[in-house]
Amino acid sequence: MSLVNIDITDSVATVTLNDPDRRNAVTLAMCDEVHAGMDEIEANENVKAIVVTGAAPAFCAGADLTHLGGSEEQGLLAIYEGFLRIGRSPLPTIAAVNGAAVGAGMNLALICDVRLAGRSARFDDRFLQIGIHPGGGHTWMFQKITGPQPASAAVLFSQVLDGEEATRVGLSFRCYDDDKLLGAAQEMAATTANVPRELVLRTKQTMQEIPFVASQNAAVSYELGPQADSARQPAFKAQIQALKDRIASKK
Repeated sequence: MSLVNIDITDSVATVTLNDPDRRNAVTLAMCDEVHAGMDEIEANENVKAIVVTGAAPAFCAGADLTHLGGSEEQGLLAIYEGFLRIGRSPLPTIAAVNGAAVGAGMNLALICDVRLAGRSARFDDRFLQIGIHPGGGHTWMFQKITGPQPASAAVLFSQVLDGEEATRVGLSFRCYDDDKLLGAAQEMAATTANVPRELVLRTKQTMQEIPFVASQNAAVSYELGPQADSARQPAFKAQIQALKDRIASKK
């Protein structure tokens, strides 16, 4: 049985962690399959967005820390590679959180560009509860997304957020009934279908890098080159011509 299922439909790749008996806990074998699957997805020129989810009943129950081996540091880095590989993807990513996202499983959700939650979602930090310091950039990602107060409540005081509460504090973009969640995530991902792939990739790169520029003027300068380049491309020219044709047809 594959521990990671990859489904590519039109422009959307769906990555499903597939070890439901263990609530999709991350192992080194699963990390290897994530790497192989992401390589396959990124090599497919038709794919423009990725949805990440878990086989019911959980999203991801965290890392299997029995895989640390003799070196805690190297073992932790190896197990974290599962979600870090997804975070390094140049393609935009959506986490469809369909159940418990615990510890490193929560990191998998945090590292995606957008999180959508099912009503049964549970964002459960749990690091301190099992006697281990948060890792994998968890505290940085959490605070960057929600600000310090929701992150502190979850990390320091073990407050578990369900789908609706996660959405209220900005951890999730929207909350859906469980049976609608995956379809909603795939539908959102499919909005990139008619956008040139290179434009999607360049825009995600800008979204990642623009927070580090010093000012609005610097941001204007940063975006100017890529925007001017996209305006020269055939896809943009075709859109402008189609708009002119629609306007002309109404006269």
